[in-house]
Amino acid sequence: MFINRINKGNCGYFFIAPFFIVFLLFGLYPILYSFYLSLTNWDGLNDPEFIGLANYTRAIIDPLFLQSLFNTFFIWIVSVVPQLTVSLVLAVILTNTFLIGKDFFRAVYFFPNIVTAASLGLLVSLMFDWQTGSVNQLLMSIGFLDQAIDWKNNALFMQMLVSAILFFQYFGYSMLIYIAGLQGISPEYAEAAKVDGASKIQIFFKITVPLLKPIIIFQVITSLIGGVQIFDQPYMLTEGSGSPNHATLTSVMYLYRTAFEQGRFGYGATIAFCLFVVIVSLSVISYLVSRNRSKIA
Repeated sequence: MFINRINKGNCGYFFIAPFFIVFLLFGLYPILYSFYLSLTNWDGLNDPEFIGLANYTRAIIDPLFLQSLFNTFFIWIVSVVPQLTVSLVLAVILTNTFLIGKDFFRAVYFFPNIVTAASLGLLVSLMFDWQTGSVNQLLMSIGFLDQAIDWKNNALFMQMLVSAILFFQYFGYSMLIYIAGLQGISPEYAEAAKVDGASKIQIFFKITVPLLKPIIIFQVITSLIGGVQIFDQPYMLTEGSGSPNHATLTSVMYLYRTAFEQGRFGYGATIAFCLFVVIVSLSVISYLVSRNRSKIA
């Protein structure tokens, strides 16, 4: 009887229509148009020339695009592993009921996340300048170095530096996500384990980590999506050059350079869709691997 009294008129469609109209205009249409552009050769001024899958064929064998993909994932892996590990440890410590000042430490650790990525990249770039940077000046003043080091000419060091910036900026954010997950776990599990004689380490690895698995998967997938889009930090750190020897040239930097500096918008759209395919594929793989491990456990 209650269902029969529900108004089944069409007025509800008027209330939800604004969202779908905005999504179609500013969400779906740009995506479909970008895909169309990825099938064309377009310089942004003349009419797009349809060339089919030629851009995709070119992307597969483009050494600079492949190198940018490798750089992106190397920087991401080096930053995300310590980031998720340290943030989990800090989250466990800062959820201790008897810890004094834990709210203060939470705010301090989260502070780097509110600083813009471009500002951090520029700041670190100035710090590691080989002529006027504070790092060389400090190391020489304490006698650790005899002469200034050109840090920005070392490919591996620059990749590690970008990873360090990403770690510094996002570990506080990851820590808060873990804290939210830990607060959702009932303390009764840990209390029952203590009664059975389990140590704190056993409780952490046998109870806390398995119950946090959905949060860990969320962290990995969201960090993957964000990691593939690394742009601001390496761009500001190297003034857009991706030096040395393209070691810090990420995929999004290559996309930006291709589309907006060289005016090859069709090939730029192709790179964007290749990144989209990579992100979706790795996200699905991460989900399937974690689900299979849950079944085995």
